[in-house]
Amino acid sequence: MNFNFTEEQQQLADALRRYLDKSYGFEARQAIVKTPEGVSADHWGAFVELGLTALPVPAEQGGFDGTPLDMLVVMQELGRALVVEPYWATAVGVEALKLGGAAQPENAQLLERVASGEARLAVAFHEPQARYDLFSIDTSAKETGDGFALTGAKSVVQHGAQADYWIVPARLAGEVALFVVARDARGVEVQDYRTIDGQRAATLKFDGAHARRLGDASLGAAAWEQIADYATFLLCAEAIGAMDALNHATVEYTKTRQQFGVPIARFQALQHRMAEMLIHAEQARSLTYLAAARYSSESADERRRTISAAKVRVGQAARYVGQEAVQLHGGMGVTNEVAAAHLFKRLAIIDTTLGDVDHHLERFAALPGFAEAAA
Repeated sequence: MNFNFTEEQQQLADALRRYLDKSYGFEARQAIVKTPEGVSADHWGAFVELGLTALPVPAEQGGFDGTPLDMLVVMQELGRALVVEPYWATAVGVEALKLGGAAQPENAQLLERVASGEARLAVAFHEPQARYDLFSIDTSAKETGDGFALTGAKSVVQHGAQADYWIVPARLAGEVALFVVARDARGVEVQDYRTIDGQRAATLKFDGAHARRLGDASLGAAAWEQIADYATFLLCAEAIGAMDALNHATVEYTKTRQQFGVPIARFQALQHRMAEMLIHAEQARSLTYLAAARYSSESADERRRTISAAKVRVGQAARYVGQEAVQLHGGMGVTNEVAAAHLFKRLAIIDTTLGDVDHHLERFAALPGFAEAAA
């Protein structure tokens, strides 16, 4: 399989990297994290100008019909720069709207607003009791005269407080259904906070919150799992970029840190360790690219298989690369003054978002054909 980027994809990656290198350096990123909002309107506006918000949106709604591989290109660059803007949350929300029917008038209108940068989205994946179980959903929906009323709570909704609309799963007559809830809807309480990796998350509480159903009655559990798979491979792509940055930072640090009068990069034992870090990152990259290529497969099991395989390998690689980077940086590797510590934190959170290594190993092993192949 050819994993070379097209000329257009490479140009997009280069343009985004130039912008981030110039305007979104580590110090600038840290300044944004420390603000009460935790995100930057100016940088979001730059992303709009670069076409990032329009990239995943269908052409009919003013977007560029970006493929999963196009999105992978973007997420790698955002991961490399440790970007804290709500791009991942919005991109996943766009995928949910597309599955719910991009041509449906209300969805189409919202997609147009996302493409132009006027609206941001977030998907409420987690509930307090659920851990990694997507279908442990206690939030309930009840039909009303003008839509639906949601009651329940969602936890650790990434960039939930920065979103204008949320995609929320709930139980309707015992079955999983998806709903769109506006930020200013009645019956909504939002608690915003900063997470350990510098991102923002929120707890959402619904008390008869007004909502509209996303799609028709056929859009339920299968679509909800597909949305989670889309979000997962985007996280894997972000992790690849973060590991690239961490590998680069480690090599550069060992070139400047001296011991016995020479840079420690000259020590063969440390060279071997950095080579192992690179190998782990490259193996994770290969499986992530495969997951992006297979996301749109007609076989749901093939999609599940490749995405879980990528999440497993990315989680293993992220831990290895992160721990080695901290060791090779010495005490500096755990201080807030260097990017390496923040890259490691972000990788640790990605590993535990939407299923850790053990969870996805179990999911992979439960898929049809695994037991026969392993026999």
